Formats: sequence, structure tokens, C-alpha cells
Amino acid sequence: MAAGIAAGPAGQVRPLHGVTIRLPGVYRAQADTALLASAMHREGIGPGTDVLDLCTGSGALALCAARLGARVTAVDISRRAVASARLNAALARLPVSVHRGDLLSLFPGRRFDMLVSNPPYVPAPSGTVPRRGAGRAWDAGFDGRILIDRICDLAPSALRPGGVLLLVHSELSRPEETVRRLSRAGLNTSVSARTALPFGPVTRARLPWLRARGLVPSGADQEELVIVRARKE
Repeated sequence: MAAGIAAGPAGQVRPLHGVTIRLPGVYRAQADTALLASAMHREGIGPGTDVLDLCTGSGALALCAARLGARVTAVDISRRAVASARLNAALARLPVSVHRGDLLSLFPGRRFDMLVSNPPYVPAPSGTVPRRGAGRAWDAGFDGRILIDRICDLAPSALRPGGVLLLVHSELSRPEETVRRLSRAGLNTSVSARTALPFGPVTRARLPWLRARGLVPSGADQEELVIVRARKE
């Protein structure tokens, strides 16, 4: 989907700039990335804000935070994603520290002012996350929540007091469960933005399976993307 899709009541999404390198198999920044970038602009990020971008992909969100003046760390488990993000940061001449690792495993005990993530969240017939191939960028198990649930569990201890998690995903992977898990962990949680858009090619190809599982109503031709915002008081 085009990155400039309208974001509904929360306002217009911002175009993404500076992401020119994307090795094969690395997620292309799309409407979900742009929706999250717009949410980041509304958070007052600036010099001194310590931001961690989980599942950075091509580095689009990390570059967005760096342009706002933040100290930015980015992580991805994919070697190609890490290489892409490093190249994009170098081309943009932005100081982003990019690491290869599994979510927060490289940063034990470290705290951040903001966590942002556009993780894989598309429900898939396989119950596991692919270890290779393009599907690694979007497949997230039967309910699309393999990575989302782990982020929900890890985020509270990785945020400083007053810190914020911004997490984007589809209604197909149950935002209400994300809100419930983060609220139960003590974070002040809500859906802060949403937008509807036509199904992409991956979801369209899976519609019979998604409908059989009750995840997509018969006749539906679009999905809603949401930003879940959680603040550590």
C-alpha cells in the first residue's frame, strides 16, 4: 500500500523519506510504517529521547526518530534487514545504532524512553515464524501474535517511568488482546490511531483460510490498522 494513505480521525500520515536500500526479503515500508511514523511525530520526540526500534526492517522508523533528534537504537533478527538499515542510516547521515538480535535480548537491564515496533503480524497457516524467505517479514503464526505477545511481555520492564510503547498491527491480530495484555502489566494503554485500507496481496491470497478461521467476515475487502499506545506511569 502507498505510504500516504489517510489515517482517519488521528490525522494524515506522514510520507517516509530516506529509505532507499531494501535487500531481498526485507519488508518494504508501507501504510503501517507511515501510520506509526505519524504517531511518533505526535509524541514530542526530540534531543535526549532514547528510542529503540524493534523489528526495524529497512530502518524507516529508526530514521524517523533520528531526524527528530532522538538517540536511536534499532534491532532486527534478519541479517539483510540489519544491512539495509545500516546502509540507509549511512546514506541519510543519521546516527542510528543498528544491531542484529532477537528483540530485547541484546539489551538486558537497559531502559528506554520509547519503544516503537512494526513487527510481523499477519496470521499464517504455519504456527511458527519462518527462518528464511520473504514471509519472515510478515508471517506471525496462526493468530498473528507470536511477536506481538513477546513485545507485550518485554516492553514494561524496558521502559523508563513515563516511557511509551508504540506498536502497529492489524485488526486480524486482535488489538483488543494487545490492549488487555499491556494494561494487565500496569501500562496506561489505548488505541491511539487507526486507518482502514484494502487487503494487500499476502492477505488476499489467504482469504479462504482467514475466513474459514473466522478472522475475516465474508465479503470484507479491507482491514483496519491500529496504533496501540502504552505509557508506563
